[in-house]
Amino acid sequence: MRAGGLERLTDILEALEALARRGSKTEPEIATTLHESYREFFEADFSTFDVDAVRRQGPAIVDRIFTLYLALRDQIPVWQEQGAMSHRVQVALRDVFRASRYARDIVGEIALGHPRLAKREVPPEAFAGPDYFTFKNPRFGPGPVELRPGDIVLQRGMVHNSAAISRIGDVDSQFSHVSIVARDPAGHLVMVEALIGDGSVVTPLDKALGHGVGRAVLLRHRDIDLASRAAEMIRSAIARADGRHEPRILYDFSMELGGYRHLYCAKLVRLAFSMASTGAYRIPTFSTRLDMKNRDFIDRIGVTAVETFAPGDIELEPDFDVVAEWRDFRITSELRLKDMVMQKLFEWMERFDYRFQPTFFARLVGRLGAATAHMPIFMQRLTTRLAGKVPINMGAKAVAAVAMLHWTAEELYEELRALEDKSIRETGRQLHPRLVLDALERMREARGAHIGYLATDT
Repeated sequence: MRAGGLERLTDILEALEALARRGSKTEPEIATTLHESYREFFEADFSTFDVDAVRRQGPAIVDRIFTLYLALRDQIPVWQEQGAMSHRVQVALRDVFRASRYARDIVGEIALGHPRLAKREVPPEAFAGPDYFTFKNPRFGPGPVELRPGDIVLQRGMVHNSAAISRIGDVDSQFSHVSIVARDPAGHLVMVEALIGDGSVVTPLDKALGHGVGRAVLLRHRDIDLASRAAEMIRSAIARADGRHEPRILYDFSMELGGYRHLYCAKLVRLAFSMASTGAYRIPTFSTRLDMKNRDFIDRIGVTAVETFAPGDIELEPDFDVVAEWRDFRITSELRLKDMVMQKLFEWMERFDYRFQPTFFARLVGRLGAATAHMPIFMQRLTTRLAGKVPINMGAKAVAAVAMLHWTAEELYEELRALEDKSIRETGRQLHPRLVLDALERMREARGAHIGYLATDT
């Protein structure tokens, strides 16, 4: 592995593997090693990679990084028991998970020759498709991934709004949605989830896993009975709330953890395990904070919480094991660029006080979206392409904000995509995330006070 300019990546992995292997460690040791490893990932110069060497060694490299991920996750309950899971360790661990995923994606993309997902193609169902899309924890045996009632699916969608959800808190994540697997009365596996456009629903499993998923992680609680009860109780409750027997449970834009009249995705999972334990078991153990200074965007979409359960928080839960991780290598570069765009947009809002400035068109889309949400399906389709599917409890101001965020992000993403395609054509290598962030800063400087629908006085 030391051939082909991969020495630095190897050194990073060796330091993290040593951290996962060693016995008792202090909180400063853990935090320092994780932080330094993250910084090394970020500063690594992928331009030294020998593309042919990466293609030959790609499968072994991505397997090694996944094995490291599992080893670090296994340390979470150990570090928690030692009192070492401080906030800075949590942040550093999430940073390492994120950076190591990007490294896996980049190596995998090179190994596969940079495939691109044609718009006419249908992405495979999560945990299906080619074998090299799925990484399975050997603890759960060989063979295909089998989902069971009570399993949790953490996933990332392909649109800009999914990137926004994954980046909205104090720690950047790569996931925008979480749901729980259950079994319906006919014996079929289903997904119980809270969707922005539909509220809380029970969806056939193949449909839930085959709709615009770019990456997914399957987690399983170690108390199988608790997880099974949680799945059945929440499935039954959501199935009754169909608008005929009981009122539908609409999406909770506030992201508040109190009260269950409305639900968002992670709050639904929290409710499931609370119901199954009669309130004794509550997640998350490690939460996300939304205490940014500039709350312009999140105020517009109705978020009022300061501390919340974000989808990615469940990745740190000590009582859950990772069964498998899946990603569609044909679109991981797209997800990565969209992550970087959203990271910078939120950073610019915070650092330079950029705020959305709605135009007449944006206000019109907001009003139409909010109005058509109460109309027949054929009328709703008029605004779906502009602002997505609009829930009935989403106001015009929020619809406009989501649309403006999408339009602003898409403009930057298209420029980045052109830059990365050029790099791949000329060198065979993608843009390292560090280079993507540098390019975005240049775009901000070139645009000055106006970036898409964002504007600042500074």
